[in-house]
Amino acid sequence: MCLGIPGKVIDITGEGVTRTGRVDFDGIVKEVNLAYVPDITVGDYTIVHVGFAITQLDEEAALETLAHLQEIEAVEVELDPDAALAAEEAAARGEA
Repeated sequence: MCLGIPGKVIDITGEGVTRTGRVDFDGIVKEVNLAYVPDITVGDYTIVHVGFAITQLDEEAALETLAHLQEIEAVEVELDPDAALAAEEAAARGEA
């Protein structure tokens, strides 16, 4: 099982199978292959798996999913403050 995190396309280069884009996942930007979503444009949201954008989703669904993920993080902080501290430290190092 994998967890798909919505990301916002912020830049696109190339064409066809070499089409790539930079996708922003709440502050973490990754280069991904956009060959499977030929109609996606800058500003659209996508789900990425193993470096490939696999689907496009509307902004409302993406923002709702991101809000739920933030709620889950808040619950994790309540249940395990040490895990929250480790996550913050990893984010500060650019690992999250």
